[in-house]
Amino acid sequence: MKTSKWIWFVWLLVVLCYAVPYGFLSDVQAWYGSFLFWSLTGLLIIGANIFMTKDFEEY
Repeated sequence: MKTSKWIWFVWLLVVLCYAVPYGFLSDVQAWYGSFLFWSLTGLLIIGANIFMTKDFEEY
């Protein structure tokens, strides 16, 4: 099984999901700052998962 380059993209997004809201957006008092970031990141992770699993085959 070969390692996909997309898995590194997903791990980068996971790290950013902690760093951005708790670091860069820590001074934003409104809830929608982190929510918007997490929503967009979730869509990016869904897209990366589609690319990672497109070559799966049933044996």
